[in-house]
Amino acid sequence: MPIPNFAKGTASAGGSLLPAIAQDATSGRVLMFAWMNEEAFRESLKTGYAVYFSRSRGKLWRKGETSGHQQKVIEIRVDCDADAILLRIEQTGAACHEGFESCFFRQVAKDGSSRIADERLVDPATVYDK
Repeated sequence: MPIPNFAKGTASAGGSLLPAIAQDATSGRVLMFAWMNEEAFRESLKTGYAVYFSRSRGKLWRKGETSGHQQKVIEIRVDCDADAILLRIEQTGAACHEGFESCFFRQVAKDGSSRIADERLVDPATVYDK
C-alpha cells in the first residue's frame, strides 16, 4: 500500500485529495486544515515547504506565496489508514488567512455561542491583495 494512499482520497478536479493537518512542531498546536493531492505532497517533500491543493482556486497552493507566511516542514506523518496527513511544521507569521496564529481561533461554548479566543497577529488587509 502506498503511503499516503491517494486512491482513498476525495475526488476533485485536482485529482484525489487527502486531508492535511498542519501542526506546530514545537508547541503541538493545530494551526490549520487543508487538502493535498499527490502533486502537492510530492512538492512538499521535494522543497521542504508545505504545499496544498486549493479547491476554490483549482490549483496548487504554496503556503505563503502571497503573504510570506510559509510553513517549513519538519516531519510528515500519515495516519493508520494512510488517508490523512499530518505536517509538523515551523510557521512563519500567521497560519490563518484572517491573521491569526491558528485557523482554530474561535471557541464554541456549550450553549453554541462562539467567541474569538486568540489575538490577531496581522491585519489581513496588509498582507493579501484583496
